[in-house]
Amino acid sequence: MNIKKTILSLALIFVATLNVAAQSQTEQGKDLDSLYAQNLLKTGTVAPEFSLPMPNRKIFSLADHKGKYILLDFWASWCPDCRKDIPKVKEMYERYGKKVVFVGVSFDTDHNRWSNCIANNQMTWLHVSELKRMREAEISKTYGVQWIPSMTLIGPDGKVILSTVVIERMEKALSEIKD
Repeated sequence: MNIKKTILSLALIFVATLNVAAQSQTEQGKDLDSLYAQNLLKTGTVAPEFSLPMPNRKIFSLADHKGKYILLDFWASWCPDCRKDIPKVKEMYERYGKKVVFVGVSFDTDHNRWSNCIANNQMTWLHVSELKRMREAEISKTYGVQWIPSMTLIGPDGKVILSTVVIERMEKALSEIKD
């Protein structure tokens, strides 16, 4: 009988731990934006125009994509959390890339390291960079980026739909875009 009670007790503890972990993850998502996304552009804000070089040295301009949904993914090759998110961003690009222009905005300072990371990870969407550190880059100041990875979704009207550091929130916003 003691073994059955012990096993039952352990099972109840395990289930309780799973429930706490799930609740904690949900709360953590809320907390992450409140901690790290406070200065990102707010919903309804007109997204500032910018033009930045791509790895091939051609210039990408936000203005060239007016009337489209645009996802700005702020990242860097040296950022462990950014690299961890690459598979998820690739998945989102495969799912939503036909109706949303994906733009990786890197805070790398070394062109070769940046472009090699893009190639090695088969990140086939558009990429731009000032080749400046996040705190020095104009785009980080303009878009309020103080933490990476961060993402901003811009609507066809040029206004921000969502700015977040929680990739699951961005995926939910993308899933709500109508064709």
